[in-house]
Amino acid sequence: MLVLGAFVVAATAFGQTAAIGRTWAIAEPDALSEIEARVTQQPKSVADRFGPREKWSAMQSAALGVARANRKRTVVPFHTLDFEIRLPNGKLLYPKGYTFNPLSYVSMPQRLVVVHPRDLDWAIGQARASDWILLAGGHAETVDPIAIGERISRPLFVLEERVRDRLNLSVAPVIVAQVGQRLEVTEFALERMDAATMNTPAHATNLR
Repeated sequence: MLVLGAFVVAATAFGQTAAIGRTWAIAEPDALSEIEARVTQQPKSVADRFGPREKWSAMQSAALGVARANRKRTVVPFHTLDFEIRLPNGKLLYPKGYTFNPLSYVSMPQRLVVVHPRDLDWAIGQARASDWILLAGGHAETVDPIAIGERISRPLFVLEERVRDRLNLSVAPVIVAQVGQRLEVTEFALERMDAATMNTPAHATNLR
């Protein structure tokens, strides 16, 4: 009986390690080694293929005019569903076309400070630590928001067309803040430097 048990154990151990039938070496290279080899063949940077970053389409801000007068107005950012929402059991919760005010359910703790790049110094002076500074387009100057943000140690954002349209913005500088269940939009008419001053090297340096 002991011999039979030993034979079974030995056979089991042999079965776990032995190969039955013909075997072949793996022809495919190790996936990780192949990836590492290809990485070493790639250039360290592909930025040159895409040109200057400020020219990228993702860096192009929505255009706004220049505020000519101080003005304050309110906006209710209504949203209309373009699809229906149902509960897991199939019961309809909100139909397609349902319109509601998101500010009835959520709050916007930060303000949006929207400026053209030439008014960035003004925005920095106005913005609180929690505020978002958005750069608007519509002028000849092209800037790199990422590079400027790194220089001033503060993140900058581009004004997207959908945000501009949603808030019904037409000019800048403007500060958008939540007041109750509405957004208060305050436009500022700033005193402008003359064209000669705007083209000085010092002013250009501030935008780099």
